[in-house]
Amino acid sequence: MMPFGLKIAIINRAFRKKLDEKAGTLGLTSVQLRVLGSISRLEASGEPEIHQNDLERIEHVTHPAMTKLLQRLESKGFIRCVPSDRDRRYKKITCTEQSAEIYKMILAQDTDVFDELCRTLTAAQKDELQRLADQILKNIDAL
Repeated sequence: MMPFGLKIAIINRAFRKKLDEKAGTLGLTSVQLRVLGSISRLEASGEPEIHQNDLERIEHVTHPAMTKLLQRLESKGFIRCVPSDRDRRYKKITCTEQSAEIYKMILAQDTDVFDELCRTLTAAQKDELQRLADQILKNIDAL
C-alpha cells in the first residue's frame, strides 16, 4: 500500500500541473495565481488592508518566499505595494485593475481541475473529500 504522504504529494503535483497550465496563459505560476487570488478575495470581502504577514499565514509560506513572490507579482503589474495607512512599517498590498476580480476566475479553474481529477467520484464522494480536507486543514492550523 502506498503511504498517505506520497498519495497527497502526487495529488498536489497533478493539481498544481493542471493549474500551472491554466495560470501560464496569464504569465503566472499556480503559486503566484493562488496568492493573487487570496489578495483579490480579501479585497472583495472588504478587508481594509492586506499585509504580507496576512498572506504568509493564509498561504503557509515563509517570509522570504512571500517577499520574492510579491516582488514578482508587482513587477508583472498584478499588485501594488504602498505604505500602510495604519502602520508605516508595513506595506499595504492591493490588486491592480487587471487582477481585481481574478479570484472568481481562480475559483472556476480550481473547480474545473477538481472535477477533472475527481471525474470518477460521485457527488457525495466529492463532498466528503472536501469535508475531510477541511477537517485536516483545521487540524494543521491547530498545531
